[in-house]
This record gives sequence, C-alpha cells and structure tokens, in this order.
Amino acid sequence: MRRLKIGEAISWGKAWSWYWDCYCCGMNETVLILLGVLPVVLIVALGALLRVLGVFKPEMEKGLMQLVVHILLPALTLVSVVGNEALRGWGKMGSALGFGYGSVVVGLAVAYLAACALKMERGQGKRTFTVASGVQNSSYMAIPLLLELFPESGALGVLFTYNVGVDLALWTIGVMVMSGDPRVSWRIFLKGPVIAVVLGLALNQMGGEVLLDGVPGVTLQMLGNCAIPVALLVIGAGLVDLLHKARPDWKVATGSVAVRLLLVPACMIVAAYALPISGQLAQVMVIQAAMPAAMFPIVLAKHYGGRPEVAVQVVAATTLACFVTMPSVVMVGKRVLGL
Repeated sequence: MRRLKIGEAISWGKAWSWYWDCYCCGMNETVLILLGVLPVVLIVALGALLRVLGVFKPEMEKGLMQLVVHILLPALTLVSVVGNEALRGWGKMGSALGFGYGSVVVGLAVAYLAACALKMERGQGKRTFTVASGVQNSSYMAIPLLLELFPESGALGVLFTYNVGVDLALWTIGVMVMSGDPRVSWRIFLKGPVIAVVLGLALNQMGGEVLLDGVPGVTLQMLGNCAIPVALLVIGAGLVDLLHKARPDWKVATGSVAVRLLLVPACMIVAAYALPISGQLAQVMVIQAAMPAAMFPIVLAKHYGGRPEVAVQVVAATTLACFVTMPSVVMVGKRVLGL
C-alpha cells in the first residue's frame, strides 16, 4: 500500500475527507481487519459465557493465567524470537524495546493531561486513571490480530521484544506514578515472558536456532499455540466480573476511551511515520495503537495505594469500545504507514 505523504495530507484539507477516502478505497481491507478481530471477539465472548454459566469458575482463573504467563507465552516467545531475522542486530532490538517503553511513556503523559482536563484530583483516582489509561493490552489481544494481518512478516518476534519495553515501563514509571514512590521494582526481571525474550534474543544473536530444530521446537510450538486462546478465555471471564463490579462513572469511561483509543493511537501512528523504523516494527505499532487498556493496572492499584474501581472502569470501557474502534485505527494506520 502507498505511504501517505505529509504534503498530500495537507492539500486534501480536512482529516475527515482523507479518512472517508481511505474507507471507500479500502473496503476489502476493512473486511480483512474485521475478520481478524472476529475470532478474538468470539473467544472473549465464549469466556464470558462460560463464566455466566458457571463452567469457568473464578478459582480457575488465577491458575490458568499463571500457566499462560509462565509456560505457554514463554514457549510462544522463544519460537517467535529465535531465528527471527527482523531482530538480528542490536539496533533492531533496541528500536523495538525503545518503542515499547516510549509508547507507555507517551500514554501516561496523554492520560495525565486528560485527567487534569477532567479535573481529577489526587485521592479521587487521578493516578489510577493515568496508569490504567496509559498502558495498553500489549499481548493477548494484539498477537492474534497481528498473526491474522501480517502472518509471514516475522513481526511476532518484534512484538514480544516490544512488549519487554512495555513491561519495563509499566514496572518503572508506571509503578512510580501509581505509588508516588521513585523506587524501581525488581520483580520485572523475574517474569516468564521477559526471561524468554532475553534468552531468545541471546540465542538469536548467536545463531542458536539449531537448538530448536526437531522435537524441542515442535514441543514449544505446540505449547505456544495454546497461549492466546487460553488467555482470551480468561479475559472474557474476567470481563464479566469487571462489569459486575464497575459503578458507572461517565467521566472515567469516556475519558479513558478518548485517551486509549483515540489520542494515544494518533500519537503512536505519527511517531511510527516520523521515525525511521523497520516494516515489522511499524506493523507492531499499528496493532498496538488499536489495543484497549491492560488489565494488570487493576492489580497495581490494589498493591500500590490506587483506586482499583477506577482501573476496572477503564478496562471495561476500553475493552468494549475497542471492538468498534479497532478496525478504523488499524485501517488508517496501515494506510498512513504504507503497510
């Protein structure tokens, strides 16, 4: 697809005219994106249905998510990173990590300014709103959409490396904002996916893909194939609980949707356009821009003196709204970046 030129965009005048032109010329692409989103929606809905029917009980959720985080997702990470040419060289690795970290920093800054504009005060959920709205769901919903839209590009390994930057930002500046404490948590370095990315990048640099030939690689692939469906079922079940707990606050709900699904995506796509990055990283940025808020800030709010009920509303509102906004964000991002 042809990359948008800045001067060309200016000559068209209004942004809406450009968007409508993209929409009319890309109906087939829009259908493809919707088809990519649909399996995610259906598995999340199945998880919600199983929770409502009492099949997926709350006590099952923690164990399944630990299985995903510590076994299944690291397995998928290793087979995606080791042997990935898109991550050969320190520059490509650093670029993916830096953009992951930077996306959270930008998200937190935009969310904080929005909280100020909404006249949120400290003690009324300002810090929680900032962190919850500023951090995207970078893995469980992004991976299947990335695989559907860019299946053969090698972007999945770039996504996992990008997500290490996201995690580093969450456990450093994210925790600082939530707690008001400048100390950095060491727990980030003990997370299964982070360890898998570090190990995978090291093996990739040393040509260690031969270690995954045959049975080891097949075993890891089989485990990795289970990661995303299981995680999406857990998200669907958890969403039911969130909707039961959330007390509607339209200021929080509309503010978080505006930040997470409109303002931050615009910043990410502009950054991807303006800076010299690989095609695979541009693909990752487009998918990440369309993602809703992450669920983990709910846990951070509980442990670091935040307002969990605010984080719950942010997650519920952005998760539901993203299924409407996601096709448009991806379509516009692909058109702007020429993907």
